[in-house]
Amino acid sequence: MTITVQSATGATAATGATVGRPSDIRRTELAAFLRSRRERITPEQVGLVRGRRRRTPGLRREEVAQLSTVGVTWYTWLEQARDIHVSAQVLDAIARALLLDRSERAHLFVLAGQVDPKPGNECTGVPQSLQVMLEQLEPFPACVQNARFDLLAYNRSYRLLMCDLDALPPEDRNCMWLAFTNDEWRASLVEREETIRLMAAKFRSAMAEHVAEPAWKALLRRLEEASPEFREIWARHEVVRPGDKIKIFRQSNVGVLRLTSTSLWTGPSQGPKLLTYTPADAESRERLDALHALALDWAEV
Repeated sequence: MTITVQSATGATAATGATVGRPSDIRRTELAAFLRSRRERITPEQVGLVRGRRRRTPGLRREEVAQLSTVGVTWYTWLEQARDIHVSAQVLDAIARALLLDRSERAHLFVLAGQVDPKPGNECTGVPQSLQVMLEQLEPFPACVQNARFDLLAYNRSYRLLMCDLDALPPEDRNCMWLAFTNDEWRASLVEREETIRLMAAKFRSAMAEHVAEPAWKALLRRLEEASPEFREIWARHEVVRPGDKIKIFRQSNVGVLRLTSTSLWTGPSQGPKLLTYTPADAESRERLDALHALALDWAEV
């Protein structure tokens, strides 16, 4: 990984950023973007111990440097908008440390003036321990979902609950997008009108903390362009906080499932969550077992 420091005169000493030239503005934007991403991540999300004396919201600079194997001084200069050049390799490491999604990663590389060597990558950061937990919850469907309704990980039962998620491109694995645009997903929602209305209200409530973020704005724009139904519901300005309830699905192979949803947050703040579905009655339990058996057969194909 290489980072070089160069002043406007060509010297190698680090200098503070000035505002005016496009490059200065980009560095200032990059610094603000990195700080905002760092402050939203809890230590628990990346396997660190919080400790008793933590005053910094989210991660400390030295923790990001440690996770990305970049020197603390270098990373600090980035957040101070210093006139430094950062290699694509370093940006890739920082993107992974900060758990950036595809849109955020692309934004990072644009601000830094670099070409992304791995375009389309999503640094979801779902740890192996959480992957194991998803597997152990089978036959119950379970997934890891962020506040934007992106599906970061899921087990084999959840894969087939509403449609075959593995058959979709990664950028379409978002519950909001699927609920308004995917016919198979929509057909599985027995109480579809009420479900999508509540989803839009939850999305609006969550977006209040992310209104300026590119990934959120891009998803909102995509939904508005693709779905007149979403535009009509969005215009109502309804908001509601997340909650757990019994949900009814019509799975195309095993029939109607009555499932209780439970959300377990992976950190103190409402970021990624582990979402599980457990049977609300004996018949649903039998049908979940059948769905799991089907998922195992599909996994072997």
